[in-house]
Amino acid sequence: QVQLVESGGGLVQAGGSLRLSCAASGRTFSNYVMGWFRQAPGKEREFLAAIMRDGSRTYYADPVKGRFTISRDNAKNTVYLQMNSLKPEDAAIYYCAASNFLTPTSTPTNFGSWGQGTQVTVSS
Repeated sequence: QVQLVESGGGLVQAGGSLRLSCAASGRTFSNYVMGWFRQAPGKEREFLAAIMRDGSRTYYADPVKGRFTISRDNAKNTVYLQMNSLKPEDAAIYYCAASNFLTPTSTPTNFGSWGQGTQVTVSS
């Protein structure tokens, strides 16, 4: 288990960009596959992206592929989500999560640790 804290959310105009950060506790950060999810009011939690323990492989959901980029800095115990070309429908609470799986996974139940979330609002 690892403790996670997201930051970087806020208000941005459509077409703009935001960079979310997720800081993890402890020296075991590199043992976890990391993922980003989001949840809008009345919607199910949606998988966005995942990254291998050493950052060598990534996986993206089709709706964000080409617009969002996941990365990690294991020396800083931090995972990032760069979001470009934001749309009003991207507005949601964004969560980072950690999994003990050896390869990227998109299933929420495979992630055992979750951050508190950070709000992203996109104006027209």
